[in-house]
Amino acid sequence: MKKGYVRPLDLRHGHVDMGHGAGGRAMAQLIEELFLRAFDNPYLRAGNDGAVLPAPGPGERLVMACDAHVVSPLFFPGGDIGCLSVHGTVNDVAVMGARPLWLAAGFVLDDGFPLAQLKRIVDSMAAAAREAGVPVVSGDTKVVERGHGDGVFITTTGVGALPEGRNISGDRARQGDAVLLSGTVGDHGTAILSQRESLAFDTAIVSDTAALQGLIAAMLEAVPDIRVLRDPTRGGLATTLNEIAAQSGVGMMLEEAAIPVQPQVAAACEFLGLDPLYVANEGKLVAVCAAPDADRLVAVMRAHPLGANAARIGTVIADDHHFVQLRTGFGGARMLDWLSGEQLPRIC
Repeated sequence: MKKGYVRPLDLRHGHVDMGHGAGGRAMAQLIEELFLRAFDNPYLRAGNDGAVLPAPGPGERLVMACDAHVVSPLFFPGGDIGCLSVHGTVNDVAVMGARPLWLAAGFVLDDGFPLAQLKRIVDSMAAAAREAGVPVVSGDTKVVERGHGDGVFITTTGVGALPEGRNISGDRARQGDAVLLSGTVGDHGTAILSQRESLAFDTAIVSDTAALQGLIAAMLEAVPDIRVLRDPTRGGLATTLNEIAAQSGVGMMLEEAAIPVQPQVAAACEFLGLDPLYVANEGKLVAVCAAPDADRLVAVMRAHPLGANAARIGTVIADDHHFVQLRTGFGGARMLDWLSGEQLPRIC
């Protein structure tokens, strides 16, 4: 079999498995061969976290993004499914360079789910929406037979306004550009797993779930021509950078020593056999900008509470294979390939 060959999906006899929702190669193949082929249009084909749409008024376009939230457990250190559902969709709109305006929410509830827990989730969601300044203006609720919904599933759709002339997209990274990261990686996924497995560590690990539009607004004010913004959720930093490299037709060289990881997260991942570069984040972003803008942009990020640990972590390079590589502390380099299979299910 030819090296690099990926067997097409068997759409007649195959089955969905957990890897198809993990954010890695299997998920990308499912999107390309099934969803994109069925729903193909210019907005979806762009491959971004939100769609840039024409607006009825002058001077702005619309961005729409949607997400589904099936995290388990529903409550975890630093957050819950309610605030997560707001933050995730607000961030998907904001990384397109848009100003998030409105949210819609859908709830799938298990028969028998305690009203007190539902109130806790809804209150958290409402507080997150108020803090972000993005109201929930429409919604829907369904109830399924007991045990068919695992408590609560939430879907959210966000709409935002994008100024004319602003173009932030995964296909804009260019050779020589700088790759920036807003803070430590792996916090959210490690917090979820520690709660799920009842693991205790000397230092608490807390999810980083947060709405990033304030940080992004400050970044765009300082450097209007940021090329790419992306929030590294499922599949983590490594998978997100592979997505950008593939969209832009480039490679990337990262510096391991420059990537911030909290010591307790690094220790937990080592204990659990995980690589923090593939663990989900819910309050961090990746930015790609022209190299001369990098120092100024990092300084602006560090001045914001959600970017205090921002760093320049690598460089965009020419590479026909679109590889993402990591230069290690020992002077060698290793490949950061797409996430293969499901590392942490039900993480967001």
